[in-house]
This record gives sequence, structure tokens and C-alpha cells, in this order.
Amino acid sequence: MLNFTYEQFPSRVVFGAGSFDRLAEEVERLGLKRAIVLSTPGQRRLADEAARRLGVATAGIHAEAVMHVPVETARAARETARRLAADCAVAIGGGSTIGLAKAIALDTGLPIIAVPTTYSGSEMTPIWGLTDGGVKRTGRDRKVLPRAVLYDPALTAGLPAKIAGPSGMNALAHCVEALYAQDANPITSLMAAEGIRALARALPTVVAQPLDLEGSGEALYGAWLAGCALGMVAMGLHHKLCHTLGGSFHLPHAEVHAVILPHAAAYNRSAAPAAMRVIADALGASDAAQGLYDLANKLGAPMSLRDIGMPQDGIERAAQLATENPYYNPRPVEYAGIRRLLEDAWHGRRPA
Repeated sequence: MLNFTYEQFPSRVVFGAGSFDRLAEEVERLGLKRAIVLSTPGQRRLADEAARRLGVATAGIHAEAVMHVPVETARAARETARRLAADCAVAIGGGSTIGLAKAIALDTGLPIIAVPTTYSGSEMTPIWGLTDGGVKRTGRDRKVLPRAVLYDPALTAGLPAKIAGPSGMNALAHCVEALYAQDANPITSLMAAEGIRALARALPTVVAQPLDLEGSGEALYGAWLAGCALGMVAMGLHHKLCHTLGGSFHLPHAEVHAVILPHAAAYNRSAAPAAMRVIADALGASDAAQGLYDLANKLGAPMSLRDIGMPQDGIERAAQLATENPYYNPRPVEYAGIRRLLEDAWHGRRPA
């Protein structure tokens, strides 16, 4: 007999080519007048475009977002928002920029309007993360959930393959963990399975033909479903490992997800057989872990921790950190097993 709890988070989604042009309309709809526009330094041009669309509703631009949201970066952004008397934050970019907006909201309560340019899915979750002294902390708070999200495939079309592939694997990770979460429910499981199917179909096209708007739209649709699913259930081993590796060794966020995901799935294979069958079926593969590995390889994503800058002598420390205060996971999180997982991921071995 079914027994579950499902709670829908309130968030407005505007999806479709050209939705970026509705930015000012969405800010006005929320009754807001002074937006601080956030981006990374490399996406300053998009921040300028957002400010142009906002017109007089632009309080200023803060193009200083960096990955893993160091606490120093968060403090500087909060101070800038206060100095500009901003009444909202417009985050245009990927997980780093949306994460910075969440860090501001966590402290100030400013509402967020998100315009994603990657497939991270962070825009649909109440999950925040901050890195302090090489340790990444995460938490959940509804005040960091964006009030409106504008998904425009035109902003992800043309995304370089080296970004699109890992970013798509990041989104897939949300779907995978949602299927075996302790608080999984029929609605999030449907979203996760459909998200995997959409991403598995779209990502090879997005990588091979970056300007294909149809492929970009389908990948963005899958990322939206992935974010929705993750936002409503708890994270597991995979996310714990990625937070540990990213915060402790300053590894690139999406690339860590791409490398770790097949190995986390292999670790949980025997403990979550129903979820693994759904994943494999959605991928069109005979085995979930191997299907994820083969897809990442097809996308040209990095396949080993070694390739993205992880020192081999850091494996022991990472295994220790990951087994301290572990997230819920269907298979017990034990040091020996996690160390083997990280060894396989460091070498880039295909799951057996």
C-alpha cells in the first residue's frame, strides 16, 4: 500500500524561447523595483543584457559569482545588495550564480528571480551551499527558493560541449538520487524518470549540435524536472561526495558530478534495485551504473577525478570526510566501500 508525503513548493516557471525578454515583466509582477543583477565575471555580458531588459528596475550589477560560494564571496555580495538598497536579486547563469543569490537570500530574505544558462537545476530547489575553510555546508530553507524562473533555450543553445555535457550529468544526478531518496514519492519519481529520459535523448544532440534549439529546449526541460525532483526530496551519497570533493579540493562542480555519478550508482546498485531498473530503462541501458558511465563518455565529459585535478593522496581524506555525518543512503556509508568507490572514480574505471 502506498504511504508517502508530498509537498509542492511554490515557484513560478516561464518556459520557452524568448522568455528572457519577459524578465522586467516578471520583476514587476512581483511588485519589485530595484534588482541587483548577479553573474560570474565570465558572464558579465549576459548580466548587462539582463540590466538592459530591466531598465530603471536595475539597482546595479555584481558579476563576482564563483563556484562553491565561498563565504567571503557571499559576504561581499550581501554588502553590495545592502549598499544598493536592492529589493530582489536577478541571477543569470549556472549553479554558481544562483548559489550566490541564495546566499544573499539566506541572510537578507531578498526574493530571487533566476535565469538559468546551464542544466544545474539549482533554481528549482530550496537547497543552499556555502564553503568555509575548504568545507562545504549545505542546508534547506524556503526563503532561498527563487520566486520566478525563466527558462529560455536560446540561452543554453550554443553552450560549449565541455560545459553542456558535465552540466547535463549534474542534472541526471538529481534524478538518480531522487529515485532512491528516503522520502521519495510517486510524483517526484515520475519527474525523475522523465527527466532522465529527456536528458538522455537531448544531451548527445546538444553536445554534437550546440546550436540546435530543439535539443537545447529538451535538455532544459529535463533539467527543470531534475531540479524539481531534487528540491522535494533529500540528497544521498552522490551529493555528499560531490560536496566533499568540490569544497575540499576546489574541483569543478559539474565535472565532479559527471565523474562520481556512475560510481555512486554502482555503490547503491544492490540496495536500490527498483530505482536502478527505472534508471536503466530511462537510459535505454541494461545496467544503470554502466549506462551512466557510457553516456558521460559519449558526451565527452571527464571520466576520472585525476583528469579534473584531484590529487591521489587526497582520496583517504575525502573518504573520511564523506563518511562523517553522512546523508541518508540506501546502502550504509562505510569507509572501506567509499574509499574503493573513490579509487575507481580517480582512475576512471567503468563500473563492473
